[in-house]
Formats: sequence, structure tokens, C-alpha cells
Amino acid sequence: MPGPRTIPFDYPAPGAGPAVALPGAGTPWLDALRADARGLSANGLPGTRMEAWKYTSLAPLAELDFSPPPAHEAEASESADPFDAVAGPCAVFVNGRFSAARSRLDSLPAGLRVTGLAQALADDPAGVEGLIGGTGALNGEPLAAFNAAFAADGCIVETAEGVEIEEPLRLRFAASPGVAPLAWHPRVVVRLGAGSRLTLVEGHDGPAGAATWSNPLADIALGGDATLSHVKLQVEGPDAYHTALTRAALAGGARYESHLLALGARLARHEIHVRLEGEGAACWLGGGYMARGSQHVDNTTVIDHAVPNCESREVYKGVLDDTARGVFQGKIIVRKDAQKTDGHQLNRTLLLSRKAEIDTKPELEIYADDVKCSHGATAGEPEAEQLFYLRSRGLDHRTALALIVEGFMCDMMEEVPHEGVRAVLIERVAAWIDGGGCP
Repeated sequence: MPGPRTIPFDYPAPGAGPAVALPGAGTPWLDALRADARGLSANGLPGTRMEAWKYTSLAPLAELDFSPPPAHEAEASESADPFDAVAGPCAVFVNGRFSAARSRLDSLPAGLRVTGLAQALADDPAGVEGLIGGTGALNGEPLAAFNAAFAADGCIVETAEGVEIEEPLRLRFAASPGVAPLAWHPRVVVRLGAGSRLTLVEGHDGPAGAATWSNPLADIALGGDATLSHVKLQVEGPDAYHTALTRAALAGGARYESHLLALGARLARHEIHVRLEGEGAACWLGGGYMARGSQHVDNTTVIDHAVPNCESREVYKGVLDDTARGVFQGKIIVRKDAQKTDGHQLNRTLLLSRKAEIDTKPELEIYADDVKCSHGATAGEPEAEQLFYLRSRGLDHRTALALIVEGFMCDMMEEVPHEGVRAVLIERVAAWIDGGGCP
């Protein structure tokens, strides 16, 4: 039998009708970047022989014949906006393309600027060049090459120095599936000025329907003493594929906080790379994942301590039921001169079924000698003592187990600083439990 297609997406796709021009086409530096990225992406999707992908196979994704979304604005997604009740500005993307009509960006706070990527490439392509970077920024990452080659839209988020944005900025990526499988590769660029503070809420949602592939890439750079609280909720439909890469570079004294809740998609991979480039920088990576049926969810992180006196913490907790499979790969790198590094990571997973599976691989790569680093991982069924205690108080087995699962996951959500956003995540955890019950 023939093997899976090595390139599941092209621009334009066969049978997709008239060619859809990518924004900025004809700009020399961008054409060169896309050509180089196409060359890298021609090698196809990463395979399980690659160490970083040994637990996650993209073979089902490669078997689908994806088309790019049409250039015109798609119909609204049938799914409701999970963060609709959260106040603040909102940029909406439908099938990866910015929708001005559905966005709320008319009254942005002073010091905050949000620009659609396609619009920015049309208005000032030279100004975008320094934000996106050249081929070297791809760092040999296959899905980053797909994003660079085929990104049709996205946004640029910038803050001035010393501003504190009170209300969250929301980026909603909604899927509106068509007849044919659709794929999009949005690029998000975030630049925070020195001493500024922002909460960024990123949501990915969509209804059940035709298969979709969302392949977003976020490039984040924080100036000195800046703070970004980055919340991500991923609740795409059961036929969706989601492969996301977030890269963050932190100057001295900056702090990056990532809060993830992954519930949706047939296959989802959330990859985060953080580089601590200035002394006193710190990061917190908190991830929650819940999967059932035959879902597959992969959390892969790399924290690079490049300079001394930096701190990192990461805690990922998940619940797996039925034949769902989870992956956690966490690596902390401590460079030769990064003395006084303080880095810790932990992965804990509850298995509600004997057929559920978790592959966990915490790693420490240390080249300095004056450091405090640790890692740990636990996986197993809910504790019998906890169940016995709740049953002895009159609860039936299903209710007792639901309370244990909710407490286990909501402990992670309590780390989210914004009250309204935190409430939405807790509600989503409860809805997942109610939707499938507990065995």
C-alpha cells in the first residue's frame, strides 16, 4: 500500500479553484522566506523517528487532503465563544483569517496596538520583516516551516513601555468547517515594552464537522521587567487537528506565565519554547489536559536558561479516560554560565481507564554546577483512600470520582490570575466531567 502523503497542504491546493494569493506576495524578503520555508516543509511532516516526536504520530493528518480556506470571510462558527462574557478587546479569526466585523478593537487602551498580519504586510511590509525574522528563526522545526510558508493571516500585538493593560486582550480562533478539510497557519507576534503588563487570552474552538488543521505559531518577546500572562483554551471539535508552537524570549526581569487547558481535537500538540535571556527573568508553565475516547494530546516544553539568576517552574496535570493517550515531554536546559539557576518541573496524570496511556519524559540538561533543579512525574488511578473517604460520607462512586477529578484539575486553574478568565476554565473542567460522566 502507498504510504501517507508527505505534504498534506499546498497553496493553492489541487481542486481548490482559483489560486489564493498569500498576503505580501511580491515582497522580496517575504518571498525568499516563503521559498526557503517551502524547501524545509518539502521534507514533509515530522515522523516518530525524530526524538521530539517519538510519542506522537502525524500519519492520520498526512492522509487527509487539506485545502486553504477561501479568501472571503467564512460563516461564523456554530460554537459559542467560550470567553464571550469576559470584558476587554477581542480579535476574532475565522479559519485563520482576521474578521474585522466580529472583532472588538475600536477602543483599545492607551499603549496597546493590535494589527492584523495581512493588513500589516499590505501597509508596511518592511516593518514586519524585523518581527517575523528570517529562515534562521525556523530552527529546523518542520511545523514552523509550514507556518512560515503558508501563513495567510494572524496578528501583531504591541505594548508601549511602562503600561499596564487592565482588561485581557482576547484572540479567538474559530473554525467554520467547509465540505473539504481546511488548514490554516496563523502567525501571532507579541512584543511587550519594558515594564509593561498584559493578559493575553487565546482561544481555539470549533464545532464537529469536516476535518480541520490549525497550525498556529506565536513569537513572543518581553522587554525588561515586562509581564505577560498567556492563557490558552483549546476546545476544537472531535475531527480537528491542532499543532501549536509558542516561542518566548525574556529580557532581564521579565516574567512569562503560560496557563493552558486542552480539551478538544482528535490530536493536539502544544509545544512551548522559552528562552531566559536576561538575569532575573522567570517563567511559569502550567498545563491542564483532559481527553477521552481516542483523543491524543501532547505537551512538549523546552525552557532554556541562557544566563545566571533565572527561575522557572512548570506543572502539567491531566486526566485520561477510555483509550485516550497523553504525552508530556519537558526539558530544562541550563547553559554553562547560567549559575544560580532555579528550575523545577512536575507532571501528574490521573488514569480513569486501564486502557488510557501517558508517556512522560522529564529531562534536565545541566552544564553549570551552582544550580537547583528537579523534575518528577506520577501517573495512576485515583487513590482508593480518597474514594473510600467520600463514599463513607454517603456519595456514590461516580459522584465521588467526579469530585476527585474536579479538585485535581481545578487546582491548576486557580493559578490563573484574572478572575473572569479563571471562572471560564473551571466551568470547562466541570462541563468535561459532566459531559462524559465518570466510570
